[in-house]
Amino acid sequence: MTIDPIPKTMRAAVYRGTDDVRVETLPVPRIGPHELLVRVAVCGVCPTDLKKIKLGTVPPPRVFGHETAGTIVRAGAMVRGFRVGERVGLHHHVPCLDCHACRHRSFAQCPQYKRTGITAGFEPAGGGYAGYVRVMRFVLPGVVKIPGRNTFEEGAMLEPVNTVLKGINRLSLLRGDYVLVVGQGPVGLLFTGLLKLRGINVIAADLLPSRLVLAKTFGAKHVVPNGEPEKTNTVLPKGRLLDAVIVTAPSDTAVREAHRLVRAGGKVLLFAHTTRGAATDIDLSRICVDERDLIGSYSSDFTLQKEGAATVFSRRLDVRRLITDCVPLEQINTALALAAVPQPGSLKILVAPSFGGVEK
Repeated sequence: MTIDPIPKTMRAAVYRGTDDVRVETLPVPRIGPHELLVRVAVCGVCPTDLKKIKLGTVPPPRVFGHETAGTIVRAGAMVRGFRVGERVGLHHHVPCLDCHACRHRSFAQCPQYKRTGITAGFEPAGGGYAGYVRVMRFVLPGVVKIPGRNTFEEGAMLEPVNTVLKGINRLSLLRGDYVLVVGQGPVGLLFTGLLKLRGINVIAADLLPSRLVLAKTFGAKHVVPNGEPEKTNTVLPKGRLLDAVIVTAPSDTAVREAHRLVRAGGKVLLFAHTTRGAATDIDLSRICVDERDLIGSYSSDFTLQKEGAATVFSRRLDVRRLITDCVPLEQINTALALAAVPQPGSLKILVAPSFGGVEK
């Protein structure tokens, strides 16, 4: 395969402060002997990056973007198992698998995991909103090769699929259980589709009727409008209550309602409450006396990479259906605004840094 010459500079979306992202020219990253240089084809816009940009929670400058897929254009002399020309999906956090947190499978709390191993320059922050990224040695085990029949877009969806699989595993569900998924944006639809594949009966809730229609196509057994929780009970079989509720939006009202709806001994999973300092009122007796678990899930689980890749690349879950917009890097702020305040017809937003479009 012929690779175009690597330029000395590239375009990148640089975070310069609170709600301030500018497309600038940066040097193409230099790599070490144990590293890869990847030309970015597409990168998904993630709510985590949106929060950091909108709230200014980390110091600038940085280049965000971690749901990344592209082509290897340079491999360090000591790299084994990868070669120039291969198309890959990247994974920016890889745990050590040996520390106290890792031995307890709390991978997101591992000190190595908390380091970001992919950068387009400045403090490593994912770098996918740029033409090229440097992939460091410690995250190479998370790099996944994209099969010939699959697209870069599917490769970029590996990371969000991984995070959802992790959340589902934390619930320890049984086939035939009933689960309410609150919110049917891209993440909620991933939950709906992956739960369906495991034989779970999904009840999907959302404010937008169009997303409820889509949830049915992803495998939801029933759909109910958000704000009308009493309808959940009407679709359950007689004598059944919810085994779990998954809250995919940072709604405190949804959390309180979830604890009311789930059965004694059931579980409520928080997937979007990531802002520090947030608090809400909960009847603690529901947790203690009724043994309802309130749990959280954050980020990915490296050990689920193979399962996630098999699910995506086999198209048992066709993630391409979630992608509604792919914009050139120069329009990054349009992409960020659309992802922050999605329209009825928009779901997953991708940015394509290479040549102003999706690389074929």
